[in-house]
Amino acid sequence: MVCSMNKLNVKPALEKVSIFVDVQNVYYTCRQAYKRNFDYNQFWARATKGREVVSAFAYATDRGDEKQQQFQNILRAIGMTVVLKPMLRRLDGTTKADWDVGIALDVYEAAAHCDRVVLVSGDGDFTILLERIKERFGTESEVYGVTQLTSDSLIRAATDFVPIGARFLL
Repeated sequence: MVCSMNKLNVKPALEKVSIFVDVQNVYYTCRQAYKRNFDYNQFWARATKGREVVSAFAYATDRGDEKQQQFQNILRAIGMTVVLKPMLRRLDGTTKADWDVGIALDVYEAAAHCDRVVLVSGDGDFTILLERIKERFGTESEVYGVTQLTSDSLIRAATDFVPIGARFLL
């Protein structure tokens, strides 16, 4: 009796991805370069097509205003977990709400459980992170960023770089 493997409906496993969006970075780089907003729906469609989403996080600041809350609800509806940090006001009156360390810790922890990390940020501080997850876990990386405002070292460290241009803008 001859058994043919072609008759079995064995589907290849989907690539497992974890998604991390630096909301402030993508907002300001898109505004600076194009004077337009990032299209999260287009991004989500591209980043998740044919993939299994293990986790998806959007890191944002919490200013408590209604417009921001509506935006955060849109991100949740797409499928992201919105992680908020309060805006800190310094004694000199300036504000700060930096998510770099939080994003880096979450990416590193997720890298052991997925095939690819998708990072939306142009921040060169993430270069060593992408190098480390590739070295330690064999995890690939895909970076979305505005080319002219994305660190060259981050682009080189990424397995794949996807430029944010017209197709990802509103």
